[in-house]
Amino acid sequence: MASKLLLITFAICRLLSTVGFTMDPLARVTGHVQLSSDPDDLEAASRDFGGMSRAKPLAVLHPASAEDVVSVVRAGSAHGFTVSARGHGHSINGQAQVGRNGRNGVVIDMSGPKGRRFRDVFTKPVLGKMINRSGASYYVDVWGGELWIDVLKWSLDEHGLAPKSWTDYLYLSVGGTLSNAGISGQAFHHGPQTSNVYELDVVTGKGELLTCSEEKNSELFHGVLGGLGQFGIITRARIALEPAPQRVKWVRVLYSNFSAFTKDQEYLISLRGGASSERFDYVEGFIIVDEGLINNWRSSFFSPRNPVNLTSIGAHGVFYCLEVTKNYDESTADMVDQVVETLLKKLDFIPSSVFTTDVTYLDFLDRVHKAELKLRAKNLWHVPHPWLNLFVPKSQISKFNDGVFKGMLAGNKTSGPILLYPMNRNKWDHRSSVVTPDEEVFYLVALLRSATQEGPHTLDNLRDQNRRILQFCEESGIKVKRYLPDYSTQDEWKGHFGEKWESFKEMKMKFDPYHILAVGQRIFRPSFTSHGIFDW
Repeated sequence: MASKLLLITFAICRLLSTVGFTMDPLARVTGHVQLSSDPDDLEAASRDFGGMSRAKPLAVLHPASAEDVVSVVRAGSAHGFTVSARGHGHSINGQAQVGRNGRNGVVIDMSGPKGRRFRDVFTKPVLGKMINRSGASYYVDVWGGELWIDVLKWSLDEHGLAPKSWTDYLYLSVGGTLSNAGISGQAFHHGPQTSNVYELDVVTGKGELLTCSEEKNSELFHGVLGGLGQFGIITRARIALEPAPQRVKWVRVLYSNFSAFTKDQEYLISLRGGASSERFDYVEGFIIVDEGLINNWRSSFFSPRNPVNLTSIGAHGVFYCLEVTKNYDESTADMVDQVVETLLKKLDFIPSSVFTTDVTYLDFLDRVHKAELKLRAKNLWHVPHPWLNLFVPKSQISKFNDGVFKGMLAGNKTSGPILLYPMNRNKWDHRSSVVTPDEEVFYLVALLRSATQEGPHTLDNLRDQNRRILQFCEESGIKVKRYLPDYSTQDEWKGHFGEKWESFKEMKMKFDPYHILAVGQRIFRPSFTSHGIFDW
């Protein structure tokens, strides 16, 4: 360990000594450590899915182990450069970048050795079983840079198991989603992904590799979950598993009345504690402000040869789509249609608007990837994505609908889906760093738009619309909390964290005293800024 740290430190010092922090050809670090100055690596690490900011790092590390991460973080702490962990690069506003100019930071590419998946070279997921009050529970230990799609395929193919809680898009890293929350239509029942992890290995900003859980280093454990990377880099996570179903009955129904739509959503998530046969397994919804979106959003649902015509079912203007699923396997196949029918009879949707399909569990969970492949084929994937994700209290969701969906957005075509679905606050562990509204039920509103080069959906126009939505919420007294937040000043971050701010700040001083981690979040300025070498 000492010799490896010395070698990395030597290489970094060579870089820091060059004029203006420009890159010399980087001497190869021996062993498995790959500290790269390859232009392709630097360019890839300078971008993210949002496409709105760019910051080229000093170098990129492709770690072969948690010890490699330790070595670079210790060198950064000792020699005054920042370190940011990058998973799949799906952040929106440069959160995984090393500051906004990047001259004095190293990006750790958590996907592992260049050109190869981490598990193919060093370690595979490890299945385990633990006994608790409710009986035996299975889990899997995975590398923090592992993608959820790979965790799913491994646990499903090898053991017939799957993680309990998901994001809609599975090509995200385990460490990345756990650093935020990780939510989807299962969150009403299982909670976010941060509520479904038993243990973590974390490299703190001081370069300590610590194992943490409910029982061990619990402050760090809860702080890192939803902690936006501020206290440490997740190198291993122990994820809760459950027996996976074989197939999914996937249903969509439409509403023209917002109150009926939200009433039914809230009723469905209230069934979370009931028997499996008495509830749906997934509840989401989305807003339709133009007819084209329903045939394009998750287009694998509808056949292109049989598109949905909204006017034929009496829907006009803004309307709302409820999306639910019922999982089943061979033992319950003869009951699933009756369960779905019984649950749907209790809802107040447009009677002629029931659309149903039947898919494998894997195909359902990986549904968004099919849309991605179509966008990539049209060169529409790598465009700016000025997304806005909000948690809106239940008591104020109608006001939000009137002002935004039926106000600002009504009559305009959108450039991406707008999700809207409720969650139960008591399924979230509020010892974590995640911030939610102070109501028992709150909604995710996710405006997942893509920018175009011309027309009404340019980057500037969509950014301006996001600002106007936030301004409307503030002026209307709608106390939203931003999910995947992005702020420019510490005062704004204080307002975001509210009563959690002081403990958040104390943990930062305890676990990352020089503030070298995750500076792309722009929460804490590195302590070596007095030397004039750091810029947001």
